[in-house]
Amino acid sequence: MTDTLTALKSDFKLFLQALWGQLDLPHPTRAQYAIADYLQHGPKRLQIQAFRGVGKSWITGAFVLWTLFNDPERKIMIISASKERADNMSIFLQKLIIETPWLNHLRPKSDDSRWSRISFDVNCSPHQAPSVKSVGITGQLTGSRADLMILDDIEVPGNSMTELMREKLLQLCTEAESILTPKSDSRIMYLGTPQTTFTVYRKLAERSYRPFVWPSRYPRKGKLSQYEGLLAPQIVEDIDNGVDEWSVTDPDRFDNDDLIEREASMGRSNYMLQFQLDTSLSDAEKFPLKMADLVVTSVNPNQAPDNCIWCSDPANVIKELPTVGLPGDYFYSPMQLQGEWTPYTETICSVDPSGRGTDETAAAFISQKNGFLYLHEMRAYRDGYSDTTLLNILKGCRKYNVTKLVIETNFGDGMVSELFKKHLQQTNQAIDVEEVRANVRKEDRIIDSLEPVLNQHRLVVDKSVIEWDYKSNADAAPEERLQYMLFYQMSRMCREKGAVKHDDRLDALAQGIKYYTDALSISANEAIKLRKREEWNSLLIDFIESPHNSANHIVMGMNKEQRDKARGIESGKSVPTWV
Repeated sequence: MTDTLTALKSDFKLFLQALWGQLDLPHPTRAQYAIADYLQHGPKRLQIQAFRGVGKSWITGAFVLWTLFNDPERKIMIISASKERADNMSIFLQKLIIETPWLNHLRPKSDDSRWSRISFDVNCSPHQAPSVKSVGITGQLTGSRADLMILDDIEVPGNSMTELMREKLLQLCTEAESILTPKSDSRIMYLGTPQTTFTVYRKLAERSYRPFVWPSRYPRKGKLSQYEGLLAPQIVEDIDNGVDEWSVTDPDRFDNDDLIEREASMGRSNYMLQFQLDTSLSDAEKFPLKMADLVVTSVNPNQAPDNCIWCSDPANVIKELPTVGLPGDYFYSPMQLQGEWTPYTETICSVDPSGRGTDETAAAFISQKNGFLYLHEMRAYRDGYSDTTLLNILKGCRKYNVTKLVIETNFGDGMVSELFKKHLQQTNQAIDVEEVRANVRKEDRIIDSLEPVLNQHRLVVDKSVIEWDYKSNADAAPEERLQYMLFYQMSRMCREKGAVKHDDRLDALAQGIKYYTDALSISANEAIKLRKREEWNSLLIDFIESPHNSANHIVMGMNKEQRDKARGIESGKSVPTWV
């Protein structure tokens, strides 16, 4: 027994394996072992960037216990983006101390010791600072001291969308540095996944926080330089030994099909950030909205086929249409239109109003059927929200049998909606008016709405839209004309602030696309409710059969399928699954 404890103290990988065994979990995967090794042997200041879902937070939680296992006198602080997330980690650690026999000695013997979700003590000498303290990154950091600081996923979309937010977050990281005790073995660790190409993790790398980068796939040879020599040594060794580029680095966690599905649903740029950890995107990835991903054909105003088959064969390039996208980016016609032609499920008009001046009031007429979105027409006006403009948009609504007007209310605080309602009464049109308000940075909002739909080739555009777009503003100078074109705006849109000078037409299109994607999500509520009922029943059965294992499964975030496997339902034996 003494030899076993000595081995556990000397090698964190063995400790991790033993702990997962205690939780009825399988052996850690190769990526998880690599992260564990870097936590133990890495430098004083380090950061770990690994693909979303690899389990780095739980591994780091185990590292906290291993640190206390070796020296109960150590003082540790866990910092996350939110106080709730940090507290959940603290609760998880307390549970492991209580339920793991060979960690029971860490439980404090004195009734005066701290034991709460905010902070707790282990079996150590009395001290002003708790053994483990959890806090949110925006919480009260000053006045605390720690020998080991773990900053877990401090960058999230909610605190990194704008440059100002990122600067504030970086300042909080600087404050955290002052909490570290001036000991030779004191350490500070950052763990996370980049949320933007301008991630704070790149800034931290410039401040001697050496990253350990583990992507979900082996980078393509032309992309190796993007990682600036920061890839995990195991990944570099595999590449040197001739591993296939773009193959999966940790198939025990995500297989190839799973990653393909995630890329399709997330969009290329988000996938490259969160699963490939590539924060230095090339032009092709920097500008994620490609003309080639559109399906371009003649769109019927009243009905559509069941399916549109996209194809990038050179024979499908539409050479007669003018292209204003990036070099090599062309429009493609569908390979085939399949199924029965039937009326659209719904048709809307998406309106992005503007004041008088250089901006345009833009309207996009979009229909939906079988998950495909059809852009019939785009209209744009320079006279703000005049009666002439509003009535012209309503004429288009009558032409395409529009049932709903979707209007952005950021400009005019809903005034344009009221003007539309007045004209709807005058023209005897029964059209619902839905107001939407944008609360996300424009560039991110547009890309997040359009990119997944384009990646899946679900947006069908009428040829006339492209022709009208190119001929619009014919009297203006060429460089000015380009800035107002929908497809110029689309091809140049990126996540940088002010990526394009004018984005009114693109914003109207993205707003309409988002309306449909949100509606399709809502239509799936019944399936979600059924899934929740099945999940609840599974939890009850799991608890009845084994309360101890059930609690462990809940803490580890296992879903219904994973709990079923752990109970041996599929294979007839216990085969737990890592989450």
